[in-house]
Amino acid sequence: MKLTVIGTGYVGLVTGTCFAEMGYNVICVDNDQSKIDLLNNGGIPIYEPGLEEMVKRNTAEGRLSFTSDIKTAVENSLICFIAVGTPPGEDGSADLQYVLAVAKNIATYMNDYKVVVDKSTVPVGTADLVAEVMQKVLDERKVNLEFDVVSNPEFLKEGMAIDDFMKPDRVIVGANNVRVAELMKMLYSPFNRNSDRVVIMSVRSAEMTKYAANAMLATKISFMNDIAQLCEKLGADVAEVRHGIGSDTRIGYKFIYPGVGYGGSCFPKDVKALIQMAKEVGSSARVLKAVEEVNEDQKKVLVGKVKNHFGENLSGKTFAVWGLAFKPQTDDMREAPAIEIINGLTQAGAKIRAFDPVATETAKQVFADNNGIEYVKGNYEALVDADALILVTEWHQFRNPDFEKMKKIMKETVIFDGRNQYDPQKMRSLGFTYFGIGRL
Repeated sequence: MKLTVIGTGYVGLVTGTCFAEMGYNVICVDNDQSKIDLLNNGGIPIYEPGLEEMVKRNTAEGRLSFTSDIKTAVENSLICFIAVGTPPGEDGSADLQYVLAVAKNIATYMNDYKVVVDKSTVPVGTADLVAEVMQKVLDERKVNLEFDVVSNPEFLKEGMAIDDFMKPDRVIVGANNVRVAELMKMLYSPFNRNSDRVVIMSVRSAEMTKYAANAMLATKISFMNDIAQLCEKLGADVAEVRHGIGSDTRIGYKFIYPGVGYGGSCFPKDVKALIQMAKEVGSSARVLKAVEEVNEDQKKVLVGKVKNHFGENLSGKTFAVWGLAFKPQTDDMREAPAIEIINGLTQAGAKIRAFDPVATETAKQVFADNNGIEYVKGNYEALVDADALILVTEWHQFRNPDFEKMKKIMKETVIFDGRNQYDPQKMRSLGFTYFGIGRL
């Protein structure tokens, strides 16, 4: 089977590359010629561990190619993946203009039966819209060509996307007929050698599954952050509480780490979109609204702790910030808590000396209008004469730093730990003033 993946962003590039790694011939298409040129010259537009090497290998071996010529790609492929962006509109709903534009292009250039796969995260009912758009174009062309529209949502964690694709927990396929369901099973058969991970369901159920999964994970995070705030007020330690509830197999330990809120390209956008979907059909989505509200408040928690310690006016203070990306192993800063935290501190007069292993260039774009930030090349360099350390992203290299070295170079030995990486009692025994999230 020959494949076309339209859109070379995070989802599209990982999808196309991993299929090529399994032996498929894959054409990746994008209308951004500069991105295509970058890819054809051996670069990649995103940071994802292991991806650059995999792209280079499959390109060199002739299974993976990049082009802006959607016509040729569609004509020469059986399966066409739509993997373009669905940014949130002003009301939080997913903007489908790019998805539907691709659907029109596929219908314009298709020359025989095609399977059109919605890989982008799209609202329930999008596959029907894609089919309507395509059929309208085919009618205008006065041609009678068959096609099927499938929902095949991605469940990739940034920083672990290759493993997630190559060794999936499950592959959700929304298909409304047996023929295309069997084709999709064949497509994913190289990923199913040990067990059948393909789950076939209706198209609308598949579309809903993606949103429900992300909303559930976001709910666990906001719930634990709410509990952390309560622990602080009642004298409990959220780390002990987390262990107590996580040991219950019905709950588990994943996604119950309190911190400074969730960010990224998925959770914030998908929770907003699901709330809007609920509104459009007359449902209240009370839990989801609370999840979103808690998360927005949680991003302000560290700034509040800093001001409680140093005062409302932070003029003359310099803070070291460790971590800018919304999570480790990525340079993605979309909806990153660091944005709210750094802007809050600089607006109060503080200067920021920031370090992130991979997200610095992204941060320079995000904070282009903020003159209160200095970017440094090492985590200890950020600490020189700093009034406090503010840990925002839990990169591995921050887990066990040289605390004695830190004490010698910091102006004041104060730590605001937004990810509860350090033990409060140990920090205080070493002479640090320590503030965590929900810790004693």
